[in-house]
Amino acid sequence: MLAFILRRLVQALIVMVSVALIAFMLFQYVGDPVVFLLGQDATPEQIRQMRADLGLDQPFFVQFWHFLLNAAQGEFGLSLRQGAKVSRLITERLPATLELSVVAAVLSLVIGIPMGVYAALKRGTFTSQVFMTLSLLGVSLPTFLIGILLILVFAVHLGWFPSFGRGDVVQIGWWTSGLLTPKGWLHITLPAITLAIFQLTLIMRLVRAEMLEVLRTDYIKFARARGLTNRAVHFGHALKNTLVPVMTITGLQLGGLIAFAIITETVFQWPGMGLLFIQAVTFADIPVMAAYLCLIALIFVVINLIVDLLYFVVDPRLRAEKAGGH
Repeated sequence: MLAFILRRLVQALIVMVSVALIAFMLFQYVGDPVVFLLGQDATPEQIRQMRADLGLDQPFFVQFWHFLLNAAQGEFGLSLRQGAKVSRLITERLPATLELSVVAAVLSLVIGIPMGVYAALKRGTFTSQVFMTLSLLGVSLPTFLIGILLILVFAVHLGWFPSFGRGDVVQIGWWTSGLLTPKGWLHITLPAITLAIFQLTLIMRLVRAEMLEVLRTDYIKFARARGLTNRAVHFGHALKNTLVPVMTITGLQLGGLIAFAIITETVFQWPGMGLLFIQAVTFADIPVMAAYLCLIALIFVVINLIVDLLYFVVDPRLRAEKAGGH
């Protein structure tokens, strides 16, 4: 187990250094931060002095080493557009994105798993066919179109939910939460549904496919031969083994929800990291872009590590393989 964890940590470190190198290259080849800071009218002497102050006159690997040290401390300099520390901007926007992603993930699991189980156990029924048709629509429709349709129906015509913003939030230390206020829940409903629909349909189809596969295995036939009830077979044996691969996909999808909430946050003007990143790209705000890239990579690495460990703990076959290998 310890060797497994150490190997995963080494792989995670290699990934993070590689992503940091890509983020650092943004400073080298996507515009010149000195020009952004001083403007087009700066004299050559001012430019040279600024480059020296920022350490941009040093060799490439020296600059990259300083970048790694600062990134490890969460420091990426100042935003070229807003003039504020990038770490502060990220800290302000991170709670909104995480809350939106977690609510969307919970919706996907709570709705997607029961729908997948039902579609597998009641294969061929009218309701099962409806679920499969809806899943095709959910996979096919682009996120921005789903968001616009939800705004049109539930915000414009029915007026049940607001169409933009985060609503009232509660300050808890550096964290801000909209889940503790009624208006916060009203504001998060439509963007969370928009973000969850694709993940929900993916989980539903995955659970259905895995459930059908598990129901054909020998140990399920043996369980039926022992006289176990359908409920015990389906939920005590089949579902438990179905959720092992689903857990892996769900962990990866949570990282995807956080990373690719950009479109949803843009449509609903949700004040999260995705909207901050879009604004940074528009104004070529390189420090914000680099910080976003590194943070998303860190989130993916941490989630993958947790999923690998859970998979190792839940699936006895992996433990048996490790024991046999030793």
